[in-house]
Amino acid sequence: MFKDRLPSFPLFISGQLIPRPHSHIIISVFFGAAIPCYISILRFPRAGPPGAIPCCMESLYSPAAYRSQGTIAESTLGARVLVADDQPHVLDALQLLLKSHGYRTEVANHPARVLQALKSREFDVVLMDLNYTRDTTAGGEGLELVSQIRLLDENLPLVVMTAWSSVDLAVEAMRRGASDFVQKPWGNRQLLEKLETQVERCRSLRQAQRQRADELQDARNIQNNLLPKSIPQAKDYEIAAMTQPVRYVGGDYFDVVRISETLTVLCIGDVSGKGMPAALLMSSLQAALKPLMWDTQSPREVCRRLNRILCEITPVGKFVSFFYAVLDSKDNRLTYCNAGHNPPVLVRANGVASELNAAGAVLGQFPDWVYEQSDLQLRPGDTLMLFTDGLVEASDRDDEPFGEERLTGIARENRAAGAEGLKTLLMQAASEHCGGRFQDDASMIVLRAV
Repeated sequence: MFKDRLPSFPLFISGQLIPRPHSHIIISVFFGAAIPCYISILRFPRAGPPGAIPCCMESLYSPAAYRSQGTIAESTLGARVLVADDQPHVLDALQLLLKSHGYRTEVANHPARVLQALKSREFDVVLMDLNYTRDTTAGGEGLELVSQIRLLDENLPLVVMTAWSSVDLAVEAMRRGASDFVQKPWGNRQLLEKLETQVERCRSLRQAQRQRADELQDARNIQNNLLPKSIPQAKDYEIAAMTQPVRYVGGDYFDVVRISETLTVLCIGDVSGKGMPAALLMSSLQAALKPLMWDTQSPREVCRRLNRILCEITPVGKFVSFFYAVLDSKDNRLTYCNAGHNPPVLVRANGVASELNAAGAVLGQFPDWVYEQSDLQLRPGDTLMLFTDGLVEASDRDDEPFGEERLTGIARENRAAGAEGLKTLLMQAASEHCGGRFQDDASMIVLRAV
């Protein structure tokens, strides 16, 4: 009906003369599915050509009008926008607007297609409607889509649109993770400003994330270099070791060092806390320990000196549990000092198990602490397991820890297994117990007399 009347008058929108061949497109947007919200914004200007249709709606087809509102922001050039709406006219209008301002756009008309696009490609912002079912204004599909997108990406900017001026709906969308909202019919300038803000935020956040990822990778590489790349073997003994950080970097430390033809150092430590702070303190521990293990053969003296050093640099509330031992493979004697660490478990060849109890305080808290040491005679078939609490405290869904009892039982049942085989069995058992979700860094050393 309206298309037949187009030849009789020119059409002006926001002061722009719309060529007659395109006027039927404008009218179709005017009186299409979104008629309730678009009709409400018509108003007469104070002046205009006689017979012209007055209109202040900005969200229509007029590239010239869009560009006249401002220059294209360099910060948004090439930005990828996913536009989601179930009305073709709205998608067409938004695409034309955004492309004219340097955006790359992709459209989706259903929540499932939105999720599919986000899983396969990266976007800088999502501009999405909250209503996807005809004659439905509750916005349930849109709200659920906001929640689903947040599960996929907690940082991707979401600008939601609703044509029903519902404050409660917009508030609920923001509560679920939307970054901003725009009401239909939208003002081009306002919409573009909101998108520009969100794109800049997204790009700044991603740049910071990339920088942090690079820093974490560097930290990971440094930490890997602090741990032994290969485990030296002592005559008549097998030694195996490994660590399982719960984060990208961790606070567990272990080392096995041959300091003479017959003497081998075995040590393991656990810095309180997780992540980067624990990793930094662990690196300080390693740096302080290296010269000490070559300077003295006394475990208690090593712990005393190491404790003095760490007390000067350890923050309040932080500490290091530490076990240090020297194996004399000639005399089959292990001399050790335990500074508040989990007691290692010794399983004799006949299956009898015992713990090497902790006698000293943790490192980094008591500068004048006097440490003691003990001796242990080893015989063929004996197995000693050193570990951090992340191994025995790995818990299942019912919060039941893996525990020393399970660890000891596995060692008893596999007394014939070598050090490497037993280490693998123990780590696999702990991982299966917690479903692969270790709550803390887990490290261990297995020493077996053959």
